[in-house]
Amino acid sequence: MPVRLLKEFEKLKASILALGVEVERQLRLAVQSIETRDPHLARQVIDGDARIDEMEVDLEEDCLKALALYQPVAHDLRFLVSVLKMNNDLERIGDLAVNIAKRALPLAETPPMAMPFDFQTICEKTEEMLRNSLEAMVRFDTDLAYGVLEADDTVDDINRKIYRFVEEEVLKTPQNITYFIHLMGIYRQLERIADHATNIAEDVIYLAKGEIIRHREIPSPHR
Repeated sequence: MPVRLLKEFEKLKASILALGVEVERQLRLAVQSIETRDPHLARQVIDGDARIDEMEVDLEEDCLKALALYQPVAHDLRFLVSVLKMNNDLERIGDLAVNIAKRALPLAETPPMAMPFDFQTICEKTEEMLRNSLEAMVRFDTDLAYGVLEADDTVDDINRKIYRFVEEEVLKTPQNITYFIHLMGIYRQLERIADHATNIAEDVIYLAKGEIIRHREIPSPHR
């Protein structure tokens, strides 16, 4: 690999990691704004989205410049394609964190109600998936990436149970329907964040092995 291209790739790695760190921070703050019913924290997340958008655009431009200048092939091309895709997924996670924070604003103005499920647990699982997908990206760790794929099934299962429970509760206590609508919205955003973390993990596997595993059953990491 030419020295100039190697330096460019190192710069891209640093940029995608910085974006990942910022997105992870946004998600953590968004969850805290729900848990603490803190509208100021929620607005901090909403205002921080512009920074993520700026980082995403800058990284995309750098990738496109590298494609045009160096016309990479094989593994180098896979790297740039993977970074572009991860960049998009991270930006979307940032948007979803903002959506969660926006739900915190009306919830902060309503009387406190107990979460029907362990909100902290599903948040921790989603945050762990994002954190592990980023760690897999940094280390090109396919075992860790496969672990993220497997964890997505757990999050999906939790959400299915939540949806069934909320449907039943809405029928029992229709006066609380507004609260449940916001609650369902939050869980939906978390589920989508887990999906984007899964996308990142899939791209790590593609980068490391050259295999596109989307829409397949999860293969053994030791194959």
